Amino acid sequence: MKVLKEFKEFAMKGNILDMAIGLVIGGAFQSIIKSLVEDVIMPFTALFTGNVDYTNWVINVSTAQIKIGSFITALINFLIIALSIFIALKVVVSINRRFEEMNKEVTGKLNKKLKKNKGKKEEEVYEEPETKICPYCLSEVKYKATRCPHCTSKLENLNDVKE
Repeated sequence: MKVLKEFKEFAMKGNILDMAIGLVIGGAFQSIIKSLVEDVIMPFTALFTGNVDYTNWVINVSTAQIKIGSFITALINFLIIALSIFIALKVVVSINRRFEEMNKEVTGKLNKKLKKNKGKKEEEVYEEPETKICPYCLSEVKYKATRCPHCTSKLENLNDVKE
């Protein structure tokens, strides 16, 4: 029973679930890329190579067959998948940066307002915002939250802005 409980805790951690979801989506993505390469790119390249079909290229060595065409197709599949993942990560990172900058800008303005109001006799009461945006999944979370309930990412303390 203890082993099952430990396994359940391990399997339900956010990182493990994220990885499992990534593998499933990656498998589906691979079939799309494979179809793109075999059904679109390879026939398109055949136009420039005189209608040569790479997938049937074979080198015979004694009784062994080296399927060089299948290797070329797999290599193109890999390059397209790697390029697609690279582009997707660049987009996510740029979105995260924008939200971090927006959060810093908002908290910086609030801190400047508070500093200006400290010298006055009648101090305005500072009201914390009720929510903020998670820079990882872009979900709205409570302002004092340290972990996003949607993606389980650890949130930086966006309240403390160093000037």
